[in-house]
Amino acid sequence: QVQLVESGGGLVQAGGSLRLSCAASGRTFSIYAMGWFRQAPGKEREFVAAVKRNSGSTYYADSVKGRFTISRDNAKNTVYLQMNSLKPEDTAVYLCTARSSVGSVYQLGEYDYEGQGTQVTVSS
Repeated sequence: QVQLVESGGGLVQAGGSLRLSCAASGRTFSIYAMGWFRQAPGKEREFVAAVKRNSGSTYYADSVKGRFTISRDNAKNTVYLQMNSLKPEDTAVYLCTARSSVGSVYQLGEYDYEGQGTQVTVSS
């Protein structure tokens, strides 16, 4: 099992920045990729970004490209999401996820583990 704990959410004005962290514990050696998804009120969960643990390859949703940066620190078993130029439409609960098997990083259903989520609110 892998446990995921997110931190770093909060309230920020449009144009501001936040950095989310996700600390993994447990069978971290089994992790293939980690990702961030988000869910806004009344909307379905959507892919935000992902990073493969070994290669460091990164993937982004079009809506966040150029504004968000995902990174990992394998020594700390932690993944970060640096969010810049935040917009009100970025307001959502952000969920950290991890998967053990090789495959698509874009599909939430293929992730094995999920954190509790952290709220990000961007005011206009």
